[in-house]
Parts: sequence; structure tokens; C-alpha cells
Amino acid sequence: MNQPYPIQLDPRSLRDALGEFATGVAVVTARGADGAPVGVTINSFASVSLEPPLVLWSLGLSSPSRAVFEACSHYAVNILAADQVELSQRFSQPIEDRFAGLALKVGAGDTPLLDGCSAWFECRNEIRYPGGDHVILVGYVENFRRETKPPLVFHGGRYRELAWLE
Repeated sequence: MNQPYPIQLDPRSLRDALGEFATGVAVVTARGADGAPVGVTINSFASVSLEPPLVLWSLGLSSPSRAVFEACSHYAVNILAADQVELSQRFSQPIEDRFAGLALKVGAGDTPLLDGCSAWFECRNEIRYPGGDHVILVGYVENFRRETKPPLVFHGGRYRELAWLE
């Protein structure tokens, strides 16, 4: 794995092809060492294991929140509901106080939990792996909740709604 990669791919074309895989959208939240809440929108979330209960997500190395997420004891993965596009956009842009005016609950390790989501996973920050231009974070799920709400979906560079097949 330490060998140079011999093939050069067009990054835009690769991104477009990867965008054919529909994903959910989440906001991962934590508290910095100073107690300030931090949050970032992601669509790179997956279940790893049920026993033990592990999930993973990834964060770009250039993210201003990277140091907080690598060092925090806990974080929460807030799975956004279909009506939460505004929250997805809020936490994906450089806004000074992303939490202003939001109703929050408190999860494991004092993590902020966003209101109105489809599901929440309160995680102990377990393992970090290098992953190219990202860091891969694995969390041990200490608690979770879910609501019966359709999730926010991202496909082909756009937010989408699920169509239920019978």
C-alpha cells in the first residue's frame, strides 16, 4: 500500500462516477477542547459491525474541524431527515456559528444532538486510519435512537427523495 499509484484518473470524472452511488446525509457533531460545538456534513457513513457495534465515516484532511474530531472522546452522527436540506447546507459551508438558533440535546461525551433527524448514533471515538486525502474514523456506538422519518438522500450531486417500491 506504500507504493505509488501508477494510474492517473480524471478527478472530476471519478467524482461524477462515484456520485452514482446514492448515499444518506449526516451531520457529525462533537465538542472541542474549549467546549465549543463543532459539526460537519458528511455522506461517507457506513455500518462496520454489529458485534461490537461500530460505524465509520471519513473527513477531508483539509477540514478545519479535523483536529477536533481526531482528538475528541465522543462524537454523534446525526442522520438527516428529508426535510433537513437546510441543516446539510449549513454544516457544509464556512459559517461562523453553525449551531446558532438550533434546538440541541446532549448525547454521550456531551456531544450535541440535532433535533428532527431520522436517527442518531452516539459514538466513542475509537480508531482513526489514513485514507488518502481523508481520515477514516471508526466509532463505537454507545447509544442510538431512530425516528420513523424518510432520510435525506444525495445522488448525482443533488438532494433526492426516496420512491418506495412495492
